[in-house]
Amino acid sequence: MKTRQTDVLIIGSGLSGLMTAELLSLHKNVMIFTKNRLEDCNSYLAQGGIAAAIQEKDDWYDHFLDTLQAGCFHNETIATTHLVTEGPEMIQKLVELGVKFDRKSDGTYDFGKEGAHNCARILHIGGDATGRHLIDTVKKRITEKDLVVEGETAIKLIVKGNRCCGVWSMDANGEITATFAGAVILATGGLSGLYPVNSNASTITGDGIALAYEAGAELSDLEFIQFHPTLLVNEGKSLGLVTEAVRGAGGILVDEEGNRLMDNEHPSKDLAPRDVVSRVLYRAQRNGKKTFLDIRSITNFQKKFPTVTNLCGENGVSIEEGLIPVAPGAHFTMGGVETDVSGRTSVDGLFAVGEVANTRVHGANRLASNSLLEGVVFANRLAKAIRSERSAPSNTRVNWQGIEVLTDSPSYEHIREIMNKYIGIERNEDGLKKAIQHFKRYLRITRICEIPSVEEIQKHNQVLVGWLVAESALQRTESRGSHYRTDYPDQHEKWKQCRVKRRKEHYEPVETTAGA
Repeated sequence: MKTRQTDVLIIGSGLSGLMTAELLSLHKNVMIFTKNRLEDCNSYLAQGGIAAAIQEKDDWYDHFLDTLQAGCFHNETIATTHLVTEGPEMIQKLVELGVKFDRKSDGTYDFGKEGAHNCARILHIGGDATGRHLIDTVKKRITEKDLVVEGETAIKLIVKGNRCCGVWSMDANGEITATFAGAVILATGGLSGLYPVNSNASTITGDGIALAYEAGAELSDLEFIQFHPTLLVNEGKSLGLVTEAVRGAGGILVDEEGNRLMDNEHPSKDLAPRDVVSRVLYRAQRNGKKTFLDIRSITNFQKKFPTVTNLCGENGVSIEEGLIPVAPGAHFTMGGVETDVSGRTSVDGLFAVGEVANTRVHGANRLASNSLLEGVVFANRLAKAIRSERSAPSNTRVNWQGIEVLTDSPSYEHIREIMNKYIGIERNEDGLKKAIQHFKRYLRITRICEIPSVEEIQKHNQVLVGWLVAESALQRTESRGSHYRTDYPDQHEKWKQCRVKRRKEHYEPVETTAGA
């Protein structure tokens, strides 16, 4: 069995993980694992931009209020204050690293406006290619330092007592290695890839959430999954995201007869919070209507939105006709591995940052363009915490004893079908119980496999995460933000600031057998 050692091990290669590595690499030995290529992450796909109150007429408190209102006041206020007040500092840090945000002809920043923001405060790069440019800028610095191990899949955290001291991983050849570290950071993204229609990279299927759960870390708010209203969709297949900035520039949601869908649904109409807009489109499509984003009022569309233009062109959608076919799709996980404001989890030595972490800044529904902001702000806070702490000894004697896999595995398509049918934009008790029974049927009968395949590990993780989401959604007997129960359609005071939490002791398989 191979072993490695480092000061800090980061699992995942999105903006939050890369930024943490950049901020720590001058002080610690850092290693990054990514199960595919470095750019196979959600951050790379982010189009809209990064929100920050940095223009003179804006104020951090306005950004704070917009974030709370979009999150249905389920946000933790101290963490959210850190998010919005430390954002401007991190924008300047990105500029120092070489990021070039779009500017107007007079040299000032060209701010965009997106849903549920009271003013234009979205910084963007290349019109609608913000994520790609951010990742490319930070990635260049990271690759020069030779910190990345590509094609390395984390399969199990090494935990002794309540301290995480490393990770078992598997490379593309199936070789298993133990890597010891004083600090292990999960930066693996969310779980939206478990849905058939989603905006995520194909690698984003809840692996980090499963790793943390199996290690005994506390999870929370898993029922809150944001569906973005405007994915380019053809015959039920998601082709890519159509950024919310299009609606900020004047795009209007209509049906095939030209009726405006949002006029009587919310005071902000097409720029209402994402959960509101997604439910309107979902119900329209359920009633047999086709839904479109009307862009005919937007001048110079191709120049302002080159990524969307190329996406449409590659998929046979004519920009000239002015109607882009759109549908809601899974986009962002608000809940995840619960952390404090410095990324610490309930397991010593284990940290989480980015979408896999529940910093509690997004509440029940994330405000547009706050995700990249969260990634850099909390990467900075996490890096400071790790730099200030004495690293615990990480090397310990361990033996690989195999890993739990499913005896009977469902297909990926079946998992996504269950998630979409029963834990989608609208849920109810009957459907959630059906999802739970489906997933528990597989989780009840497992075996210990000494030489597992990556597919076996990922199938177990996906079924486990599906079960965790369904259980959490069943427990919250109200509707709030992205969690909408048709049998409990209203918010209830008893659930205000109340979090549904899950830990490993809540589930034990009833039958586990040894086997190769």
